[in-house]
This record gives sequence, C-alpha cells and structure tokens, in this order.
Amino acid sequence: MTPPAVRQSLPTFVNDLPPLPDEYEAVIRADLGSIAQLDVTPAQLEAIGDHVRLLMAWNTAINLSGIRTPEQIAREHVLDSLAAVPLLRSAGIDEFMDIGSGGGFPGLPLAIALPARRALLVESIGKKARFLATAADACGLGSNVRVAATRAETLAADPHHRGQWQAVVSRAVADLAELAELSLPLLQVGGLLIAWKRWPMDEELGRSEAALNKLKGRLGSVEPVSVPGLHHHVLVVIEKVAETPREWPRDPASRRRNPW
Repeated sequence: MTPPAVRQSLPTFVNDLPPLPDEYEAVIRADLGSIAQLDVTPAQLEAIGDHVRLLMAWNTAINLSGIRTPEQIAREHVLDSLAAVPLLRSAGIDEFMDIGSGGGFPGLPLAIALPARRALLVESIGKKARFLATAADACGLGSNVRVAATRAETLAADPHHRGQWQAVVSRAVADLAELAELSLPLLQVGGLLIAWKRWPMDEELGRSEAALNKLKGRLGSVEPVSVPGLHHHVLVVIEKVAETPREWPRDPASRRRNPW
C-alpha cells in the first residue's frame, strides 16, 4: 500500500523563494507612476515584492487569492492597494485597521508604503491569518503590524479598539452599508473608512445613506483609481462625524435578517 504523500511545509522566509517574475516587475515599472503623488522607495517596493513572493508560494496550497498571474497580482492587488497611499498621507493617517485582509491586500502594501506606525490586519479565517502573520514578519513589519484572527464585531466590543482607529480600510468584503456598520464603531470621530469599490455603484451608495445617518457617518468623496486597466475602480471615503451608538454593529445573524 502506497503511503500518503507528505505535504511540504509552507515557507516562512523569502530567501529560498524564486525571484519575482519579469511580468510582475514590468507592470510595476510601467504603471506605478500613474498614481499621482505616490512616493515609494526601492526598499519599500522590495518589501512589497517579498509579500508577493510569499503569496505566490502559499497560493499553491491555500486559496489566498483567485488573482494568480504575476501581471494581475501587480496591477489588481499591489497597484490597486497603493492607490490609497496619497489619500491616507494627505489626511495625516499613519495607523489603520484592514477588515477582511485575506491575502494581505490592501493592508500590507499600505503598511509598508505609508509607512504605518500601527496597523491591524483582521482576518477571521485561521489559515489566512497565519499567512498574514508570516508575511508581516517576513517583510520586516513585526513591530508595527499585528494580525487579529477574529471578526470586526468582536473588536468593536473591545474598548481597546472601539473608537480608537484613525482609519479602517477594506477591499471586496461587503456592501457599503454593512461595511460601514462594521467599521464606523472602530473609528475615532473624524476618522475615515476607505472602501475599494467598482463602478457602477449608484444603487449601493443610495442604500448606504440610511446606514450612514444612524451610524454617524457621511460620504466624503468617491476617488477614481488612475492605474491603467483599473479605471472602473474607485475609493469610497466615509467620514465619521460623531460617536456611533453602542447598539452598532449588530451580530451577523441580525444583519442577515434585517439588511439595510
């Protein structure tokens, strides 16, 4: 009887991984300059590349992302994430929470490029959270980036997190109204929720109005993403204008029963 194959352990360091593919580097070189007022150093780009190298290695065993080709990763993950750096810098933000971080986008590129004084990557799926912790350490971010393998609702009930964050970022996680319900309780008054969305989204913006009113938020702006090939992507900026009432956010079952 043939013994079962032994699954090779996943890498935790980048030293022994293959270099970044030429196709990835070509997209970064060609399109990084399309993001106005983005200033990143070669060392920061190298650290972001280390995250990508680990992602590609782990993605062969764990489904961290459906975006798999080097060109797609460069454009739809890395550059899409970096599009928010000028906005965060202009607002004086150097700390944030990334809700539903998944494979680490946008959280890890943002933490590297800002650079972030403090960041928390929130991911309730254990194997993804383990990857995030591995990648943060491998990219030299262990002192200022933490991973929480839990749900945003749990953190919103914790006084160490509720009302304590300058910004919440989130990409491809939930409808804007639900995302606002999860995020606004975590923000300081005056803080920002930045949500990665796609046009058309007029209906989604309309549905969020009632939620924002109850949660004490308001729509600040909808910023286009200028990266070639991502012109249908936008960054929706929500401002927190007052303390969110304690009854928010609701538990997942209540949100399913009574969506906005």
